[in-house]
Amino acid sequence: MLETRIAVLISGGGTNLQALIDAQEAGVIRHGRIAFVLSSNPDAYGLKRAEKAGIETAVVSRKEAGGQVAFEEEILEQLEKHDIDMIVLAGFMKILSGNFTKEYDRRIINVHPSLIPAFCGKGCYGLKVHEMALEYGVKVTGATVHYVNEIPDGGQIILQKAVPIQPGDTPEILQRRVMEEAEWKILPEAAELVARRLMMEKEAKATPYRIDDLGALLAENAYPGRGIVIGQTETTGKAVTAYFIMGRSENSRNRVFALKKGELFTEPFDPSKVVDPSLIIYAALRTVGDNLIVTNGDQTDTIRDFLQEGKTFEEALRTREFEPDYPNLTPRISGMVTFDAEEDAGFRYKMSILKSEDPEGAHCGRYTFEYEPEAGLGHFLHTYACDGNPLPTFAGEPERVAVSDDIDAFTDMLWRNLNADNKVALYVRYTDPKDGRVEDRVENRHLK
Repeated sequence: MLETRIAVLISGGGTNLQALIDAQEAGVIRHGRIAFVLSSNPDAYGLKRAEKAGIETAVVSRKEAGGQVAFEEEILEQLEKHDIDMIVLAGFMKILSGNFTKEYDRRIINVHPSLIPAFCGKGCYGLKVHEMALEYGVKVTGATVHYVNEIPDGGQIILQKAVPIQPGDTPEILQRRVMEEAEWKILPEAAELVARRLMMEKEAKATPYRIDDLGALLAENAYPGRGIVIGQTETTGKAVTAYFIMGRSENSRNRVFALKKGELFTEPFDPSKVVDPSLIIYAALRTVGDNLIVTNGDQTDTIRDFLQEGKTFEEALRTREFEPDYPNLTPRISGMVTFDAEEDAGFRYKMSILKSEDPEGAHCGRYTFEYEPEAGLGHFLHTYACDGNPLPTFAGEPERVAVSDDIDAFTDMLWRNLNADNKVALYVRYTDPKDGRVEDRVENRHLK
C-alpha cells in the first residue's frame, strides 16, 4: 500500500513530535507514517521520544557540518536515504534556505505559536512570541500551521486555531495553553491533510488511469464544499451532470435547490435568516443553445452572457476569479456540457477551477480541463480538499470517478455519502444526447 513517509525535524524536547506520534497511534494521521526524526541538537529529548516509538533517528549539527550549505546538504542526504515524502518542522530551531525549501516545495510544514500574520517572521519564535502577544495586549492568540518557503513564516496557511488570553497569563502559562489547545491539535490535522494529498498524488502517478469509487471519496471527506460531477453512463451513453452544495454556517446551510423551467437555482429556505446572499444565492445550472452550464456561483450567468455574444467558456471565466471570502478564498468551479451530433458520443465537456495562488489572494490561477466522454467515467471537481480552518483549496486535476446507468442509484449514492451534518442540497441530471430527453433528481436537506 502506498503511504506518505514523514520526517519530523526537531531541536529540543519534542512535545510537538509527541503530539504527532500520539495522533498517529490514535488514527488521526491515517495517510502518512512518521518514518524518521532528525535533530539539529544531539542532546534533544525528542530523540528519546522517537526511539521509544521505534522511529529511526539521526543528528545533523550545523556547527559540525561547517556552515549552512553543508548542513542542508547533510539533511537532504538523510531525507533521501529514508525515502521521505514530506517534512514537519516541530520545534526545529534552524532557518532553512530557499534552495532547501524548493527541494520539498509544498511538502514542508511548520507550526508557529501565533495567528499569522501576527507576531511572526524573523526572530519570532518560542517564548518570545507569547511575550510579544502579552505586551501588545491582544485578547486572542493561537497557532498556525503553514507551508514553509524561503520567507520565515511566509508560506501558505493550512490551519489556524484561536486561543483566548486569560487574566493573569504569563508567557509561560500562555505558551503551555497554546500548545495544548492549538498546536497539538492542528499540527497532526495539518500533517494528515498534506499526507493525504501527497499520497493521492503518488497513487495518481502510479495508476494514472485509475477510476475511483465516488462514494468512498465522499464518505472519507467531511467537507469537499461544493462539487460538480460530469461524465457518461456505462451502457446508455447519457451525459451525467451532478452538483451538490454543503455548508458549515447557518447562513450557508439555509438553502434549497429549486428547479424552474429546467434550470436550477439556490434559494433561501428561510428568507428571514439570510445574512449575506451574495455568495450563496445564484443560478447554478442554465442552458444556452446546445450548452448546459453548471457552476458554484454567479459565474453561471457570466458564461451564459459570453456564449450569447458568440464568445467562449474560457473567455467568460477570464473575467472572474475566486470568491472574496477571506481567509477561505473559495474557488469558483464550473462545468459545461456541449451537445453536438457530430461528436462520437454526442457531446463533450469542460471543467474549470479559479483559485487563489497565495494565502492573501493576490493572484488567481485559472485552470480548464476538456474531456471526450468515456463510458462509465466521470470527472469530479470540488472546491475544498477537505475540512479545515481556513478550508484548504482543492489541488490537482478533477478526480476520475465511476458513474452509474441508474440515476436513482447514483443520486442515492451521492446523497448517502455526503457528510450528514454538512450536506445541504444535491441535483443530478441525465441527458440523452440522441433525443435531448432529460431525467433529473433533487435532494434537499430542508425539504424531507
